Amino acid sequence: MSESSQDGVQSWTESMSARDRIRAVAETLREPRSVNWISEQADAAWSTTNEELQDLVDQGQLRRVESGETTRYLPDYTRLLFEEIRTLIEENTREELRNELAAITEEIEEWQATYDVETWEELEQSLADGDLASAELRERRDVIAFWRENEEDRRLIKHALELYSDVEAAREQMTDVANHATS
Repeated sequence: MSESSQDGVQSWTESMSARDRIRAVAETLREPRSVNWISEQADAAWSTTNEELQDLVDQGQLRRVESGETTRYLPDYTRLLFEEIRTLIEENTREELRNELAAITEEIEEWQATYDVETWEELEQSLADGDLASAELRERRDVIAFWRENEEDRRLIKHALELYSDVEAAREQMTDVANHATS
């Protein structure tokens, strides 16, 4: 991590409590990590980190994985997926989700036409073309990153649209039960 990146992280984490920093690190794990590693990244005491990780496991937000004699932790990716879908449904109308899906599709189609490729993988293969200037290489790398992000967003939006009616029905049922209980 560059010094400027570290400074940005440091200023971001200074305003957070140790437990908030631990949660922030735990939520971004991409592979199983030990208490020591998480404690170091969060700049928090080992005992506080261990206690917070146990709380996160108890809440179902993290999973504990035994790796030899070391216990490691990683997010519950299934729960995170459903939380992302739920947030999309709660914060957007169906029409907004459809519009975003159309905008993503349009942007991908523009990249396909601009670079004469069908997938980001094909565009990535073009990076090996020795005729590309450094600015073109950087541009293509940026497009690849955006393309991959768009595909992930598109996948989540499609799931949200597929589940939209079910979530609405569940919300209505919850409201009906709450109203019935208070009357």
